[in-house]
Amino acid sequence: MAHRMTKRMIIMLLCVVLLVAALAGGFFLHIKKMMASIPKPGPQTVSAMKAQQLDWQPQLEAVGSMVPVRGVEVTTEISGLVRSVNFKSGQEVKAGQLLVQLNADSDLALLQSAQAAAEQAALVLARDKRQLEARVVSQAQVDADTADLKVKRANVAQQAATVAKKSIRAPFSGRLGITNVNPGQFLNTGDKIVTLQTLDPIHVDFSLPQNQVGALATGQPVHLRSDAFPGQDFKGQITAISPLVDAATRNLSVRATLPNPKHQLMPGMYAKVAVDTGATQRYLTLPQTAITYNPYGSTVFVVKDDKGGQVAQQVFVTTGATRGDQVAVLSGISEGQMIVTSGQLKLKNGTPVKVDNSIQPANDPNPTPQEK
Repeated sequence: MAHRMTKRMIIMLLCVVLLVAALAGGFFLHIKKMMASIPKPGPQTVSAMKAQQLDWQPQLEAVGSMVPVRGVEVTTEISGLVRSVNFKSGQEVKAGQLLVQLNADSDLALLQSAQAAAEQAALVLARDKRQLEARVVSQAQVDADTADLKVKRANVAQQAATVAKKSIRAPFSGRLGITNVNPGQFLNTGDKIVTLQTLDPIHVDFSLPQNQVGALATGQPVHLRSDAFPGQDFKGQITAISPLVDAATRNLSVRATLPNPKHQLMPGMYAKVAVDTGATQRYLTLPQTAITYNPYGSTVFVVKDDKGGQVAQQVFVTTGATRGDQVAVLSGISEGQMIVTSGQLKLKNGTPVKVDNSIQPANDPNPTPQEK
């Protein structure tokens, strides 16, 4: 009896095992069928370009300030009432041109009095010289007359200088600023009348670290860009290098001079300055967006042909200098290889890719601000 029950239990267990195995097999086949029905991911769309060799001009870059070759605040040496203002704000003037005339009536009267006294002294001297020949007066009298004439003429020169100071003239050619001086206004000594700036040529002053002193020399070409004139390159050359390094910043002051015939550059503006140094070099160049920077190294994705399609392969590279949107690649890839320039975040080794260059990342060696 016990033997029969044991046999039945074994048969039941075998049936349960067979049932579980059948259910598991069916479930496995169902999962396999579902996985097979899942569509495979298509190629990832990226932009790409061929790595190419470009000529690079080594440059030292800095930010500078525009400085006039000549620039002053025109003032008055002597106080007086403004009789006339002979210029307009923003006007171009020549050296010596009359700007402001102060009232000089009393000074002219004193000048005429001094001139009359000098003429009288000259007559006395001439008369006494004739009398000296007739031995009527002594040589001492003639000497006194000569000294008196010199004093009178000095008074004339002094008074003439005072009259001249009442005519305020441009010390050099240039462009005037904005003035608030009007006829009838009283000016005190040292009061500012108007600014005067020479704009062509114009200086740009900038500083460079002391470790770059050896690469500087007068006459080196300089390229200047200002955000006031996007895309425009102003050219000049270094005209002065300070013999003193600033002890606080360890920087060296440098001055360059640039032609400015259209008066586009103005004193006080800041600008980006690039100084050409050394001979032109060739570098394998990519847009900076093509490089993925990681703690373990820099990488790019190379597009390769694979079984009728294209796949991405990650490659380590060594980068060098940068200029604008571009970076020099020193090793890791070769010229002509197709490199992914955007869309790397969705890639890994072997990912199928589709190249679409309808939109390319920035690749300008001299980018300009996009704001208007």
